[in-house]
Amino acid sequence: MFTLNCKGRLLVVDKPIVMGILNITPDSFYSGSRINENDVLRKTEKMLADGASIIDIGGQSTRPGSEQIGADEELKRIISSIENLAKHFPAAIISVDTYHAKVAKEAVAAGASIINDISGGDLDDEMLSTVAELKVPYICMHMKGNPANMQQHAVYDDVTKEVLDHFIQKNDACKKAGINDVIIDPGFGFAKTISQNFALLKNLSVFKMLERPILIGLSRKSTIYKTLNITPEESLNGSTVLHTISLLNGANILRVHDVKEAVETIRLTEAYQKA
Repeated sequence: MFTLNCKGRLLVVDKPIVMGILNITPDSFYSGSRINENDVLRKTEKMLADGASIIDIGGQSTRPGSEQIGADEELKRIISSIENLAKHFPAAIISVDTYHAKVAKEAVAAGASIINDISGGDLDDEMLSTVAELKVPYICMHMKGNPANMQQHAVYDDVTKEVLDHFIQKNDACKKAGINDVIIDPGFGFAKTISQNFALLKNLSVFKMLERPILIGLSRKSTIYKTLNITPEESLNGSTVLHTISLLNGANILRVHDVKEAVETIRLTEAYQKA
């Protein structure tokens, strides 16, 4: 069991939970996840009704080769939406998907209470100290390079060992910075080939030794649609299969586009494990 202190509200992770994805971007890899500001409240209401425990909002696409925008443009895309969500759904726990410390700070002031950083602090030297100052949980992901060039860095002798070593170091860095609640994300698809993603998934239980919640981001990703020779739009079934494997191997949080199906996956997996 894990507890996360989200600005004074305690999120108890005593069984797997779901994080719903809100992308206020024109270029996210899955067209169904792209929304504009007018759709945010409606989409959030449905995700919460379907059982999402966290709403993750981002204004920057991080698909391979994506164009990286600055912090100011990111803020323009997301801040008013975070304020609206906090106003209309005061009980909701909002996460902000950013690697800019400036965005993290303003998003938390607007109502977010978790920072989700794909770079684990590597793309902004001020991120770890900012998160510590904000006293919110930190999702620390593994990536090499940046979204524009990360696939050139998908070279490992042993991907599981190298990602584990990375988190041992990051865990220590977060602790020294003063961050109490750290969630680890192996970073499926970020500087990893399809075969490396499957190796990480197969060995996911190794990361339990870190004694941190494990977040999985596999929803509709290329590991699924390229393996099956389909599109992201056709990848819901494949997402469910890999989410099931993730849960059986120790995942605590599923970051997904399709909340209802992920919640059902958790319920069925729990029933199977209890039998």
